[in-house]
Amino acid sequence: MGALKAAIVQVTPFQQNCTILFDDKDMHGVVVDPGGDVPQILSALKQIGVTAEAIWITHGHLDHVGGAMELKEALGGVEIIGPHEADLPHMQSVEGRSAEIGLANSGMKNCTPDRFLTEGEKVSFGSHTFEVFHCPGHSPGHVVFYNAAAKFAHVGDVVFRGSIGRTDLPGGDHETLIRSIKEKLLPLGDDITFICGHGPASQLGVERQTNPFLI
Repeated sequence: MGALKAAIVQVTPFQQNCTILFDDKDMHGVVVDPGGDVPQILSALKQIGVTAEAIWITHGHLDHVGGAMELKEALGGVEIIGPHEADLPHMQSVEGRSAEIGLANSGMKNCTPDRFLTEGEKVSFGSHTFEVFHCPGHSPGHVVFYNAAAKFAHVGDVVFRGSIGRTDLPGGDHETLIRSIKEKLLPLGDDITFICGHGPASQLGVERQTNPFLI
């Protein structure tokens, strides 16, 4: 059993943190939120030497799922897992939405996952097991992946260093998002390190004490 490691590939004009989670011993892992720029993701996998066993999705916004179907094919048909089914409308409107905002030639595609996730489920690769938390607010079907053993979470666009996810997009709700953070994430402990969908990593304790949206 090796240690859980992470590598970030910034993709799309939104500088989204596509994250490669992997075991540093057997070098198997998963790709979280491949929003686009699939050649860059494949290059990173090759450079690091990681074999991706699945694609995990935190939520259905185009900058998180736009490259998932292309990556699935490039990786030989690995499963696309997540998010919660409430985000299916977002996943099925990626192409239309990308055209609306001037990204029609970006190659982003509508995404149909192989299975959705619900609160309390667990997903894993190798010996690394993650609990699934349904954390709506930024989007209705947003999920968070939490690994207790590593004191680590991938929180997508729920919370950032010094900020929180947008709630002005369809299906967003500020009060719901704050409740997701305060009731599901902060109780995990101040020492939990997280990677988010945009920007630098942080710790839940730092955000609890300094994030202006949570004080």
